[in-house]
Formats: sequence, structure tokens, C-alpha cells
Amino acid sequence: MKKVILFFAGVMAMAFWSCEEEKNARIEVWLTDAPADFQEVNIDLQGLEVKASENEDERGWQALEVTPKVYNLLDWTNGKETFLGGLDIPGGRLSQIRLKLGANNTVKVDGVIHPLSTPSAQQSGLKVNINEVLAEGITYKITLDFEAGKSVVLTGANSYLLKPVLRTITEAQDGAIKGDIEPAGIVAISVMKEEQTVTTTSSDEAGEFLVKGLEAGTYRLVFDPAGDTPVVEKTDIAVSLGEVTDLGVIDIEQ
Repeated sequence: MKKVILFFAGVMAMAFWSCEEEKNARIEVWLTDAPADFQEVNIDLQGLEVKASENEDERGWQALEVTPKVYNLLDWTNGKETFLGGLDIPGGRLSQIRLKLGANNTVKVDGVIHPLSTPSAQQSGLKVNINEVLAEGITYKITLDFEAGKSVVLTGANSYLLKPVLRTITEAQDGAIKGDIEPAGIVAISVMKEEQTVTTTSSDEAGEFLVKGLEAGTYRLVFDPAGDTPVVEKTDIAVSLGEVTDLGVIDIEQ
């Protein structure tokens, strides 16, 4: 009996953790560049942070999982891009992203490597506005689009200064489905598309569920309560990129 109780408690804990995890939005940051008339433009990326708050103080900044590395921007031109890092955050407004640069920034011209001075980026980080509203359960790709040709400036002292010119492009990568099961409880859910099982999940103790990471298309959900209650299906569920399809209350005892 003790083992049964422990097993049931574990299932409940996993369902609660899964639901809390799914209620976040996911951001993934990538780097790309426009061609420039240099042989190399190397930036020493030490960290990335995003901020939800509009306040100008240090509150609200969250660090992404990033491996510090020197990137040659010119390796990522003409449609090429590289992944920098990702983070799960609560849905809501995302206001800024900040690049933390180290001291090893250089430019190569005519076979000679010159240091790139980056005083402002080294002190507080390079801030770029995003101003996007993120929906829970949706994955967003944020592309940092550098313009290396405009970002490297030759000064009167014949030295080079890095004054980054870049923009952000935010694109939703998937859609999601959510709902609220009545009566409340943990119920197994199968997500079907064209008779194929895409994924399986469950509701939490409150009966809430959110299925994320779905391609655009039409889906069918199969709810399988424990006991003698027959399965309940919801069909013709349309999913669009960047949107969470809300099924509302689903009565599984009808």
C-alpha cells in the first residue's frame, strides 16, 4: 500500500512540474550578419541577458545559458546563422536583450589583426530593444542581425572602434493547445495528427493542461480518464504558429 501511495504521489508531482514547465515561453537566440569589407570581425561574447521589465535599473534581467566564445561575424553571412543560447521564461512582455562582451574583440584587415575598442559594451553590456509579448507555451526564435560593415569604425588615430549596429528579429516557431478539464484531476492526454500520435501529456491536479511545440495544422486530442469513464475526444483543433488555441472547459464525464 505504501508503494502505491508513493507511486501516485510521484505521478502527481511530475504532472505538476510538467504543467509549470509548459506554462513558460521559450526563447532561443541566434546570430547572423550582413557581409562586410573585412577579412574577420571577431566579437568576444561572454553572456546574454533578457529583460521583461521596462525599468532602467538592474532588476528583471535574466541570464541565458551561453557558452562564452569568440565569434567571427563574417562566418555567419548570407543566410547562415548560429545558435547562441536559450531560456524558459514566464509569458509576458520582453523588453530588451543585452550582450556582454569581453576584451578579445578584433578586426582583420589586409592580413593584420587589430584590436576593437568596446568601452560601453564592456562596462554595462550592449542593450537592444525587443518589445515583444510572449505567449506561454510558445517557442520564439530571436535573431541578432549584426551589420559588421557599419559596426566597425576606423578612428582618426588609425585604430578601430566597435560600435555595434544590429537589430532583433523575433519569430514564433510553434503553436500550442490548452484547456481545463472538468471534473478537475490528472488525466492522460494523447495529441493526434492524421492518426499519428504527436505527443502525450497529462493535466495537473486542477485539470489544467497546455501542450506546446506543435506545428501549424489540425489536431485531435484524446482524454483518457482512469476508471470506468470512457475516453473523450476533441477533434478539428486548429493550431497556428505563435498562437495558443484555448479549448476552454472540457467535460470528461459527459
